[in-house]
Amino acid sequence: MDLKEVMAINMRRLRHNQDLTQEELADRAELSMRYLGSIERAHVSASVTVLGKLAKALNVDPCELIKQPKR
Repeated sequence: MDLKEVMAINMRRLRHNQDLTQEELADRAELSMRYLGSIERAHVSASVTVLGKLAKALNVDPCELIKQPKR
């Protein structure tokens, strides 16, 4: 699994755990909803800056977004 897919899975899981919509997360992270959706579908790679914004919006360490899921 590539890092885009790992981040997409983790981001979606964390967002759902916090009962956030894509729109709410995009607003918190100051990103467009379209761009956030593209990240969640693993269609685009997020920059380190965007990784930081998303981690802050989700109140997690940035490493949580790129940590490989346990099998």
